Amino acid sequence: MLEASLGRNFSHSTFVFRGFPELQKHRQLLALPFSASYLSVLLGNSLLVYVIRRVESLHSPMYLLICTLCVIDILVVTAIIPNMLLSLLFDRDEISLAGCLTQMFFTHFLSSLESTLLLAMALDRYVAICQPLRYTKIINSSMSVKLLLFTLVRSGSIMATLVGLAGSLRFCGSNTIQHCYCDHMALVSLSCDSTEKNSAAGLAVIVCFVGVDIPLIFFSYMKILSVVLRAAAAGEDRWKAFHTCGTHLIVMMCFYLVGSVTFLSHNLNIPIPTDVNTFMGLMYILFPATVNPIIYGVRTKEIRNGFFRIFKQRVKKIITVKVSPAGKGKT
Repeated sequence: MLEASLGRNFSHSTFVFRGFPELQKHRQLLALPFSASYLSVLLGNSLLVYVIRRVESLHSPMYLLICTLCVIDILVVTAIIPNMLLSLLFDRDEISLAGCLTQMFFTHFLSSLESTLLLAMALDRYVAICQPLRYTKIINSSMSVKLLLFTLVRSGSIMATLVGLAGSLRFCGSNTIQHCYCDHMALVSLSCDSTEKNSAAGLAVIVCFVGVDIPLIFFSYMKILSVVLRAAAAGEDRWKAFHTCGTHLIVMMCFYLVGSVTFLSHNLNIPIPTDVNTFMGLMYILFPATVNPIIYGVRTKEIRNGFFRIFKQRVKKIITVKVSPAGKGKT
């Protein structure tokens, strides 16, 4: 009787990650692609932030939003990948409950910030293209502050509630998290308490972000596309407009679709193999962070020109420094 009572009151304070259980023999090899992805995220996004900061002509709302998106991409990937690499390379699989909840909060909080930023960027382009005469009146510093407050309050309050509900559960069964990081439902599924509130909170997150943000983003891009196609001459300009909007939408849809599936797989009892679910959870974080510098940096003419301008200045400075001593020697 006493043992049964102790079993019900006991709750694990540490957990063990078991992502990719079918590939345990190749754990160290798995570290290679994820290390390369992490380095590309750091390099691509840091370079984009540097270019936007250095080039004064890029200090407009749209490019500042891109800069913020890059910073968030770096932070959200850093919240997961370094710890995962330690696990894959050195078998450091354990994490405390407090550490798990902290990682969960920052992962989902930063991902939700990214969702709001994608919406803000779509609305910014909508106003710039569909309402160009009113752009400076609508998109100003006051609007930026309001957007920042709305973003922080919405994401912070929802994710704090999500993590708070997860932290209130008891974990008296298995302490093995079938993932590479502290995903919300991966932890909640280990609870021996009722998880109805947690499942409802997970659905609320999907409704609040996916259900609200996706329709607004899609509507904005459809309006932008219709305006651009009407104004553009036939042929190359039309294809360029369609290709640009289409690429943005495809990347955003991948972000939302994969995120929704990973969130809902436990709620709806979708039988997804652990390896596949882990991979999808990582791609939900890594894929946007990897391709965003290409979509919003390399493919954006102003940013590309800014990069080449900085590069030429650097090369000219290096050549000047090398030539100067020779010149002084001759005089």
